[in-house]
Amino acid sequence: MDRAEVDKRIRTQIEPFNKKGVAIEESTTFANDLEFDSLTVMDFVAAIEDEFDIIISMNQQAEIENYGQLVDAVAKMQDGQ
Repeated sequence: MDRAEVDKRIRTQIEPFNKKGVAIEESTTFANDLEFDSLTVMDFVAAIEDEFDIIISMNQQAEIENYGQLVDAVAKMQDGQ
């Protein structure tokens, strides 16, 4: 699966969590721009894991600060399957 397809699928998943209607850019941060709290992060991660049939470890979650990093991480995990 190419990065563009991963990006498209993640954008679909993020929509219900984007309560403020923030424009999603590569540099959009989850904590500051989207104002995700820890519960929202957990729900969003679960949705991504279900969508792509992957597991995102707590260590990986800690390293992912913005949207572009998430797309890269998921795309890399898809390549590894």
